[in-house]
Amino acid sequence: MTTYARPSPSSFASSASTTLFRRLTWEGTVPLEIRVDTKELPANSDRGLECYYVQAPRVSYLPLLVPELKRFLMDVVFDETAARAVKEEDWWFESDDGNLLKWHWPIGLLYDNYTISASTRASASSSQSIVPLRVVLHLAAPPTDKLLMAPSAEACKQAFMGQMKEADFIRWGNTKRMTSLRKAEQDGLWEGIKEHDFEEYWRVAAKVTPTTTPARPTSPPPGSAATMHSRPPSVDPNTGAAPDRDGAFNVRSVPVRIYLPDGPVLQDLVPPILEDGVSTTLGYLLSTQLPLLFPASASEPPFQDLASPLIQGIVAPKEAEMAWLGACMAGADGWVNICVSLLHSR
Repeated sequence: MTTYARPSPSSFASSASTTLFRRLTWEGTVPLEIRVDTKELPANSDRGLECYYVQAPRVSYLPLLVPELKRFLMDVVFDETAARAVKEEDWWFESDDGNLLKWHWPIGLLYDNYTISASTRASASSSQSIVPLRVVLHLAAPPTDKLLMAPSAEACKQAFMGQMKEADFIRWGNTKRMTSLRKAEQDGLWEGIKEHDFEEYWRVAAKVTPTTTPARPTSPPPGSAATMHSRPPSVDPNTGAAPDRDGAFNVRSVPVRIYLPDGPVLQDLVPPILEDGVSTTLGYLLSTQLPLLFPASASEPPFQDLASPLIQGIVAPKEAEMAWLGACMAGADGWVNICVSLLHSR
């Protein structure tokens, strides 16, 4: 198996670059085309204007777009009678090919997963240009047996907080950081998402998210047995400096999920440091989880990568350290979501 070289300690993120990458992740957007199901349009609606286009934040959620959608429909599409009859709590979302959209997923993840799956089904000669995610808005008859919960903002908040707590447990082995937040702070996290306010969100998120520092371990301390579940110090032990308890290399595991096109979601423990003291890289993770798509070396079948990993909509370099990705490129819910895009043969 290939040994993935570890970059020098100076390459790890400074405070300024950490904030830069977090802000770039936060400011990412995707195009959506939201069309009201024509069969459910009330009488006397303006049928030429039932489509709404929006550049939506990647970190947001479909239910959070409902107030904006409602204003548009009330002002432009519905007449007064229809506006009074429509019940917002009955609204739900579907893709244009009839698949129920996972409203509790971040919009950026929905976009990447859906567009990758669509391109996989399309021919290799199809255009790869950026296109909107086409969403169908239904105004009635939500399939409660499949939705589990109504796609309301409150239900979305509960799902988001649940993901935050799960990520917290995977990182530290407990949820103390999340549960110790005051209610006003927990509400502040969600308000930051709702209002797309970077400062408001990170004012609280910084208390539960790993820090990044230039220094980190080059090898386990002499005489110690580093294991998959050990918590190594996030500074070089030979310097004598105190370990950074909240450092990205000091977590038990990085919260990671791998999304396959039209397939399952993979989740496993991903320690930031391997047993030999080497940093876990994205390439190492992919070669161990999906060796048929990402061979460990060019001398092993299939001899070249057959897919590429997308994180926050960009192709991530395989040498990226998982600890850094967890601290700088995770979604607002704390998870590093890796969408696997199959490469078309030329």
